[in-house]
Amino acid sequence: MIEAKTCRQLSKSKSLPSVLVAFMCALVPLLARADEPSERVTRAAQVFKELANATNGLPINVLNKADCVIILPSVKKAGFIVGAQYGKGVMSCRSGQNFDGPWGPPIMMQSSGGSFGLQAGGQATDFVILVMNDDGARSVMKGRAKLGAETSIAAGPVGRNAEAATSATMQAQMLSYSRAQGVFAGVSLSGTSLGPDDGDNEKIYGKKISGPEIFSGSVQPPPSAADLLSELEKASPKNLAKGK
Repeated sequence: MIEAKTCRQLSKSKSLPSVLVAFMCALVPLLARADEPSERVTRAAQVFKELANATNGLPINVLNKADCVIILPSVKKAGFIVGAQYGKGVMSCRSGQNFDGPWGPPIMMQSSGGSFGLQAGGQATDFVILVMNDDGARSVMKGRAKLGAETSIAAGPVGRNAEAATSATMQAQMLSYSRAQGVFAGVSLSGTSLGPDDGDNEKIYGKKISGPEIFSGSVQPPPSAADLLSELEKASPKNLAKGK
């Protein structure tokens, strides 16, 4: 069970007291109770479309250099004193060994993480992550990567014409964003664990399949991915990163 795996990961944290781990584990099933994977793909398409077309949304110049896009729609955050985060979403990468082809079939993803601090009730936040190089892409699609440790991540620049201007954003393997209550901003997701959701990938493709196998093109995109792939191709049809 995904919930059991998440609790095991939390219990290994040396920074979390056992009573808080127990509290967070009690929250996980509530936060993980979710929609069908196909519905999540549809919502991810809508989130991407809105942010790709907004003047204060995703920077097209940066998107044009990204290998993959990860969208986590409506990540739940709940609790008091301890905030437990648990999200599910979709990752699509440009096809080909050099990530220079058309956008490929979605890989269902899951994220988890915990943060201290008072939380005034539950929130739902959309997260978008642009994966900016091949190593970062392969690290995430292979298994659960801890952002900021196994892969470098920074808050991304905001605005349709924005550039990754600082050394931190230019060198990061991933750039991350959040949208809550209509406000879109770059946000650090350092400390969050992210990787393929094996159970949901099996549901949507009808068989057990890994992230790298999906990326390789061994399966066709499900019908629910048509809008997402269309919006990705429309917004950024070619990888303009150096050497692509």
